[in-house]
Amino acid sequence: MRFAISSCLAIVLASGVARADDNEVLRGPEPDWAVLSDAMPVPADATGAVFIRRQDTQVHFDDRGQLLYNGYRIKILHPNALQLGNLTIVWNPAAGAPMVHSIKIHRDGEVIDVLESSSFEILRREDQLEAARLDGNLTAVLRVPDLRVGDELEFAATIRSSDPTLGKSDAGMLALQAEPAPGRYHLRLSWKDGDKPTVKMSPDMVPFARQDASAIDYRFDNPSALTPPKDAPPRYQWQRVVEYSSFGDWQSISRRFAPLFAGASRLPADSPLKREAARISAASAQPLERAGAALKLVQQNIRYIYVGLNGGNLTPASADETWQRRYGDCKAKTVLLLALLKELGINAEAVLVNNGGNDDGMDERLPSPRMFDHVLVRARIGGKVYWLDGTLPSVVSPGSAPVIPYEWVLPLAEKGASLEHLNWSPARRPDEVTLFEIDARAGFDKPARITNTTIKRGVEGLQQEVQFSVATPAQLLTAFRQQAIGDTWQTIEDVQWHYDQKAQASVLTVIGTGTVDWDDDGDGVRSMALPGGGFNPPEKRIRAAEQNQDLPFYSKPIFDCRVTTVRLPATTKPTQWSHKPAIDTRIFGRSYYRAFDIRDGAMRMVRGLRTEEREIAAVTALRDNTRIPRFDNSMAWITYTPGSTNTIDPKSKPVPATYEIDWTADNVPCLPADLLTNEQAD
Repeated sequence: MRFAISSCLAIVLASGVARADDNEVLRGPEPDWAVLSDAMPVPADATGAVFIRRQDTQVHFDDRGQLLYNGYRIKILHPNALQLGNLTIVWNPAAGAPMVHSIKIHRDGEVIDVLESSSFEILRREDQLEAARLDGNLTAVLRVPDLRVGDELEFAATIRSSDPTLGKSDAGMLALQAEPAPGRYHLRLSWKDGDKPTVKMSPDMVPFARQDASAIDYRFDNPSALTPPKDAPPRYQWQRVVEYSSFGDWQSISRRFAPLFAGASRLPADSPLKREAARISAASAQPLERAGAALKLVQQNIRYIYVGLNGGNLTPASADETWQRRYGDCKAKTVLLLALLKELGINAEAVLVNNGGNDDGMDERLPSPRMFDHVLVRARIGGKVYWLDGTLPSVVSPGSAPVIPYEWVLPLAEKGASLEHLNWSPARRPDEVTLFEIDARAGFDKPARITNTTIKRGVEGLQQEVQFSVATPAQLLTAFRQQAIGDTWQTIEDVQWHYDQKAQASVLTVIGTGTVDWDDDGDGVRSMALPGGGFNPPEKRIRAAEQNQDLPFYSKPIFDCRVTTVRLPATTKPTQWSHKPAIDTRIFGRSYYRAFDIRDGAMRMVRGLRTEEREIAAVTALRDNTRIPRFDNSMAWITYTPGSTNTIDPKSKPVPATYEIDWTADNVPCLPADLLTNEQAD
């Protein structure tokens, strides 16, 4: 069993009611608005798998929405490219049947019309059932017979993309891939009178644009490969893209969707959900507890299934309908939650978000509902904001921040709302804490008792919760014994797991015995590199000379903490032990911290790594590049020297052992004390 973050607002091809002939693949001429390129001659020295003699990708706006045209003529140069003869068309029958204009093979001056002897096979299949998606799409497949290396395959088809929720209003993009095969490419956006969308081009598309009263064309012969600027924030990866939108602003999208969610969450007088809300009210007088109970009701009682049938991909089902059938997607769960919260007197709103992590720079994009793939609830309780996501496991309570760190969100409001930017700050709690306790008191040459605990938060913690919550303790123990016993573990005695809702963390503990990797350095000297104690040196942040040198550099947010405690052999003394130096440095916008302590017969180490800045200026990166040679990337070696009398500094700051504090708490000492103190003061 697995847990996946849902993306349940995917726009599918849907409009109106399906007719009988919408379940067919029709044949007809190219549309009158399509402009086809001339085929480019194939060079005598053409290499690679294919040569694109022409590729036409066109979008046309009319009074019903969008039409998508795709046509190409491709020379097959290698056996690996013969798979291009496996043609597939996917569409929603409610949008109308796809129109195939031509499928031909050009061979030695002969033109073979494939459709004279072959036809598409229509499949009704839900190819994403494992991801709980039910979209009702049809798939047509045709395997071009007798396709050979040296042939040229010609194909052209048009599909209508019109969503019933959006009507004639729509948005999208045309793009030329970063590393296209050699050949001729043509992108075109056209429109009927009065239906012209707003257009925005990435700077690299502007020189190629040719516009008239009803279209914009972009033509490329043997376009060069593009290399996105190395390590730049995601918004700078936006290259060779043409956006188009018939929405005037983000507020118009907010206004379009708001009444859909408001209407679907309105409960009739006899709704059974009113009784559920009354039950929640009777159980608690605190608004936050009531909101938590409502969220848990939706999470536990409504199983997740994305429903895009009959044009329902953007229009939510009503709260009562969802409650009756006991399944729904993010829209349905959000509507149900909004209905319950309204009955409970809690102010809440639906908010569109992007679960794919593609919202950096969204404020620079044209307004488009296609930029969102998820919807959740934002409530205001006691003057504070709380986020509620009905699609997550029931261990997730209302939180002051979403589980996924969104950058831009769009609230749905009757009067329209603008994009909102969610401020980012360094994580206050580690995303993951790894604890190792090695009990070597029996001696250097004896197996040690090992306790290994991992504490995971966020999506990874929830994935573990879904995976482990359905397993019995015996099943977990058996699985770890089969998979983990080897170089480190000799025996595994126990496996314990639970999800700590207060800490919002999955806690997994493995207990057993294992081999301690003591190095014999001669003359009785023993040493060991503590697990989890070293740092990989940061890489230089540099770009190729042809790339923009002034762009900032991006660092993925992370907060990782590793704690190791070694109960030292009982025959040794603390003064006979030494360790590598402590580390407390900041480079490339990340804090690197490591501290040691010898106390009560145990060597203790804590090591933390946290992103302090997601983006650093190019001048900062240039400075930090010069600091890399001085970066201490030593492993966390501890050494026993029989004859030594090392002095232990009584003023050194203590490092807690793995067993001395609750490492699921908010204030664990994984970073320098002054840094944590300043944040707690904030």
